[in-house]
Amino acid sequence: MVRIKLKYVVEDADRHGNIRLYLRMPGRPKVRLRGLPGTEEFMAAYQEALAHQPDQPRQAREAARGSFRRVCISYFASSSFAQLDLMTQSWERRALERVCELKGDKPVAMMQPKHVRNLRDELREMPGASKTRLKALRALFRWAVEADEAPHDPTAGVKPIRYVTTGHHAWTSDEIQAYEQRHPIGTKARLALTILLYTACRREDVVRLGPQHVRDDRIRYRQAKNEHRNPVDMDIPLHPDLAGAIAATTSGHLSFMVTAYGKPFTANGFSNTFKDWCRQAGLPHCTAHGLRKAAAGRLAERGATAHEIMAITGHRTLQEVERYTRTASQSKLADSAMAKFKK
Repeated sequence: MVRIKLKYVVEDADRHGNIRLYLRMPGRPKVRLRGLPGTEEFMAAYQEALAHQPDQPRQAREAARGSFRRVCISYFASSSFAQLDLMTQSWERRALERVCELKGDKPVAMMQPKHVRNLRDELREMPGASKTRLKALRALFRWAVEADEAPHDPTAGVKPIRYVTTGHHAWTSDEIQAYEQRHPIGTKARLALTILLYTACRREDVVRLGPQHVRDDRIRYRQAKNEHRNPVDMDIPLHPDLAGAIAATTSGHLSFMVTAYGKPFTANGFSNTFKDWCRQAGLPHCTAHGLRKAAAGRLAERGATAHEIMAITGHRTLQEVERYTRTASQSKLADSAMAKFKK
């Protein structure tokens, strides 16, 4: 028996184990193909599904076909973009919309690596923003090529501007003490610091944590970052200091961190408020993310292995965590070396 393979036709089994045939084209919803393969009914359904063009957002229909703006709008409406976590969606959208303001009417088919380098270099005085723009363009064209919205990826081979950065400042013990003196136990400001320090979570996690995540003296939650693509489930012991801060602070909500109006903070709203709390403590250079670094650094200084730190921070690779352990080891080795020098 000769079996003919049709392009884009795939088999899927339903919950009863029955095999169904679908047309699955990149960038489109899959379409059920009815009838027996090879019959006129089946081939008619196949041809109709191939010819069908899904409705595009109104903005995409109004933008010129093949333009950079139209591709961006289609990307924002795609399932690939919807699967990104909200923070990633936010910075990608901002970066791409800024490019749309500059080059929105340009055809993507004509876009070459030199054009991407020009867009990168426009922000050379702000290398961090330049890197973010390039990352957003890479994500866009990775999707666009697969979805047949662009003929090629002009970002291939384009490297970000090299620059040296230490990232967010990691809080010192003195800075943590200064903050605690300004914001006593029982205040939302103190609870925020304690959650960040003893869970090493990100700002998008701290606004979602609540009583429902505390069970059997442990904190169990799913990290917001990449939760729809590569979720990381956390299960860490509840530190006594954190337990005390939670017990001393009234929230009355499913989120520990609520605004003055009794509503949960957004990630950006929390970040801005926490920055105000830092300023009140005389620490304008400190940030919420800096406490995540401080937590990892403290663990490393106390001899925690890279894998032990990863179990608290939720990092998926050793690269970032090993930097904390190397720094801690360097300090210990320096102390040991200096002690020998004094003898």
